[in-house]
Amino acid sequence: MKLNLRTLGRLAVRALDVYRSTRQAPGPATGRTAPRRAPGRPGRRAPEGLSRPYPGDWTGPVRPVYRPLSDGQADPGEVVWTWVPFEEDPSRGKDRPVLVVDRAGEHLLCLMLTSRDRTDHLRQDPDYVDVGTGAWDPRGRPSEVKLDRVVQVLPADVRREGAVLPEDRFDRVAAALHRRRT
Repeated sequence: MKLNLRTLGRLAVRALDVYRSTRQAPGPATGRTAPRRAPGRPGRRAPEGLSRPYPGDWTGPVRPVYRPLSDGQADPGEVVWTWVPFEEDPSRGKDRPVLVVDRAGEHLLCLMLTSRDRTDHLRQDPDYVDVGTGAWDPRGRPSEVKLDRVVQVLPADVRREGAVLPEDRFDRVAAALHRRRT
């Protein structure tokens, strides 16, 4: 079997996911396991699916630049799967595909994808951009990117890679995001 860097990266991410899912600190004298706590934040628990508490949606500048690399790490232009907190309750959320558009410090800046059609009477919702179909949806449904919420994702919380978005579609998303945020 021929291994390349992308394959090795995927294997490393899977191994880390397995390690995280089996590692829990023993609880006090009961034999039960204690809830996973976020490092450096006593008393604040990381929501299920995240390695640390969610820092909140990104409100700063976003400078999307298309640069997917075959290095096994999530890069702008790639669609990846991760756990995304709900807006109304960040302690809850769901696993879903997101488009990586930028980086801010240690976080990836991502936009959520949805397969729910947001076209109403031949008029597209301005908060969404059609990106078509891709390997991120195993059922082959057309997807849209949600522009009004930029979520912060730690690379360690990326579950799996879905696909690379074609550059022309990424450019459409970047242009719409730029119009929306300026």
